[in-house]
Formats: sequence, structure tokens, C-alpha cells
Amino acid sequence: MEEHLSFNHRMPIQIRFNDVDRYGHVNNNAYFSYYDLGKVEYLAGALRLNEGTPDIVSVVVNINADFFEPVFYGDDIVIETCVPRVGKKSFTLVQRAINQKTGREVCRCSTVMVCYSLKAQASVEVPESYRKAIESFEGKSSEQ
Repeated sequence: MEEHLSFNHRMPIQIRFNDVDRYGHVNNNAYFSYYDLGKVEYLAGALRLNEGTPDIVSVVVNINADFFEPVFYGDDIVIETCVPRVGKKSFTLVQRAINQKTGREVCRCSTVMVCYSLKAQASVEVPESYRKAIESFEGKSSEQ
């Protein structure tokens, strides 16, 4: 995909009975719920972005997933998240689902998020507080 990515955020996922389809594996729609959980925890918890500007939110403008292996009810899955790119008005999250028993990546997702002002009802530049928090968590400097 991109250069070597470091995933500093991990979140275990509990697979629910309703996530499993009639073929016995986790339905592809369920993965997006898993990625949402990881994304919310990454942004709100690890980066404390919910303490920033309440008028500025991040919204999904593009999401893509590649599915490599099936996941079954009872599998031990963890979602790993990183933000490899912060642009002027957007940033990109890369997430992957890892089967803890096999250690293999079973799915990968890329999401582009745009910063949006609720007051102005328009996209805005990524707040400096967001940029600094992401760079700090990811171990990057502004010059990279």
C-alpha cells in the first residue's frame, strides 16, 4: 500500500452473533462498524480530539476496504489504526483487522476524513491542535 506503516493504536473487537452471515463468517458490512469503533477510540481517546474545538468535526468522505481472509464467530480480532497523512483540510486513517490467533491481516481499510465546521457548514483546515495531536501520537514531526 503506502510506505511501511506503524500502527500505534489497537482495539480488541467482540464479534457479535448478528455480525455473522448465513455462510458462517463475518459479513463485510460488520467490518465498517469495527473500523468505526477503532476510529472513534483513536480520535477521541488516544488523541483527545474531543477536547478541541467543538464546532469542528471530522466527517468521512471516502472509505475503502480490502478483504483478505474470512473471519468467523469466536475469532479473536483486533483493529489497528494509524494516520499516515494529514493534509490541508483532510487526513487519512489506515486501519487493519488482525486475527490474533494466526497473526494475519484479514482486512484493511483506508478512510479519508475532512474537517468540517458545524457553524459555517463548510470544510475547514485541519485545526493545528488536531495536527499536533496526530503527529505526536504517530511519532512524526511537522517537517515530515
